[in-house]
Amino acid sequence: MAEVKYTEDNIRSLDWKEHIRLRPGMYIGKLGDGSTQDDGIYVLLKEVIDNCIDEFVMGHGKQILIDIEDGHVSIRDYGRGIPLGKVVDCVSKINTGGKYDSKAFKKSVGLNGVGTKAVNALSDYFKVSAFRDGKMKSAEFCLGELTNETKIVKSKEPNGTLIEFEPDPTIFKKFRFRPAYIEDRLWDYAYLNAGLKIIFNKKSYHSKNGLLDLLSNKTDVEALRYPIIHVKGEDIEFALSHGSQYGEEYYSFVNGQNTTQGGTHLQAYREAIVKTVREHFGKNFDTKDIQTAIVGAISVRVEEPVFESQTKTKLGSLKMAPNGQTVRSFIVDFVKAKLDNFLHKNKEYADALLKRIQQSERERKEIAGIKKLANQRAKKANIHNKKLRDCKMHLTDKKLAEENKLATTIFITEGDSASGSITKARNVQTQAVFSLRGKPLNSFGQTKKIVYENEELNLLQHALNIEDGLDGLRFNRVVIATDADVDGMHIRLLLLTFFLQFFPDLVREGHLYILETPLFRVRDKQKTYYCYSEKEKQDAIKALRGKPEITRFKGLGEISPNEFGGFIGEDIRLEPVRMKNNTQITDLLTYYMGKNTMERQQFIINNLKVELDNLEEAEVMDLVES
Repeated sequence: MAEVKYTEDNIRSLDWKEHIRLRPGMYIGKLGDGSTQDDGIYVLLKEVIDNCIDEFVMGHGKQILIDIEDGHVSIRDYGRGIPLGKVVDCVSKINTGGKYDSKAFKKSVGLNGVGTKAVNALSDYFKVSAFRDGKMKSAEFCLGELTNETKIVKSKEPNGTLIEFEPDPTIFKKFRFRPAYIEDRLWDYAYLNAGLKIIFNKKSYHSKNGLLDLLSNKTDVEALRYPIIHVKGEDIEFALSHGSQYGEEYYSFVNGQNTTQGGTHLQAYREAIVKTVREHFGKNFDTKDIQTAIVGAISVRVEEPVFESQTKTKLGSLKMAPNGQTVRSFIVDFVKAKLDNFLHKNKEYADALLKRIQQSERERKEIAGIKKLANQRAKKANIHNKKLRDCKMHLTDKKLAEENKLATTIFITEGDSASGSITKARNVQTQAVFSLRGKPLNSFGQTKKIVYENEELNLLQHALNIEDGLDGLRFNRVVIATDADVDGMHIRLLLLTFFLQFFPDLVREGHLYILETPLFRVRDKQKTYYCYSEKEKQDAIKALRGKPEITRFKGLGEISPNEFGGFIGEDIRLEPVRMKNNTQITDLLTYYMGKNTMERQQFIINNLKVELDNLEEAEVMDLVES
């Protein structure tokens, strides 16, 4: 083997934009195409909006205008505006920004302007315009390189900053902004900043009651066991109730940033609730009995917060300025005092809370025996059967798997042929396959006991490692991969019912997807088109002209592994399963999975996603009646 030379020529110094473009994941997390809510294009958007929010928090500007069309983003705030002499430096020079001055930005979410520089470096087009005291200055960039800079001129525009950018398509391949994801983020900004008005593509976002509005809009209020408890103090706000769902549902924020992975503040909030309940009722309840079915939200403001990544999804701060008190002790002390006082003053709330805890206690004890037996069966099954074809990352290096969880995917499919095709085509390092045997049980209206009694569902929850919540979820993306026929759609619906009934957080937190595979292959001797709809098929026929060969893929097993590799690789098409604000799971499942009605039959007929022209009449009726 030839010796590799290591000399001065191997040492390189990268400027700021080269480093960002070479290692974008360090600054914005995973790239993606916009199909998941934590994809990089939304982080770019967030970095700019965060600066606008910081201006509002400091008392400057009550409105933010956001327009997105065909990949072009425009964000205008009405804050103080970047000082005109530093417009170029603030978006293109590392270690330059107003947030180093704690007097100017006391409790900012941004990290010294690094985020805006990342947006600049990762944009095919970037323009910054600052308006300040009747004057303005602007500058344009391409991939972080300055292409045009104006002089300071007079302007009639009110003070503030306008940022425009277009993400670089060579980095964000085939990206598309999904308005639903953006709306979720904007509502969070509105809930956490009373008095702020955000207008996105002419739609207004505004909140008067903060976290009370957040929980009211994100939960089924009618299913709550008692009205939402809402308390607001200096630098802290929380809201709380108990519902009827399985698991816990929390929304946590630091300085207006949605910390989707929680952190020290969320841990302290959960701890405070348990301590308060135990002390208030004078009984050492099991932690799970208290926390089951909680819906809660916590928001704190911290000086110089320390996050565990540039995307700021998990708080790591231990101190809470200005008094040096830890985040944990600050939150625990505040929540305990306020919540205990509230429960003493409102006995009806306390009684309802106690009844919900006692119900959880009874249910836990009821399934304790069968749960133990089911876990033993699952452990034995995992050794001997081939239902789960795990990814090598999990099998060889658990630490590496945890660090790279965002890259992991599990496909849930049915039948030997479908699972065989996916297994042969997958990336064995990061993609796993779970094979169902026949149609899963309809779990609508069932209790958690049924999950442990049914072998398929029990093994599935163990494969995902979500028995005790999402903290142990082994895969970032859980993908339902079924045939594009009546049976495939029925299996998909049954799996959706299972997850919504028992693990709704998996859906709420954006982990569940539907795999889209082509319905047709249209080809001649020179070219092949894979078509996902009837329209794409017709377009392909026109493009090839002549008489091409047309294949209809009715099942995943009919797609060869060589072809399948292209459909679950870089160009994978995933449709995220989302829950809109105020989605009432009980009503939703009752409508789709409850007693059949003419209303539901008509809805299915009007909204079939399969190509009806390619189904026999009997198949259509089977789908409507099933």
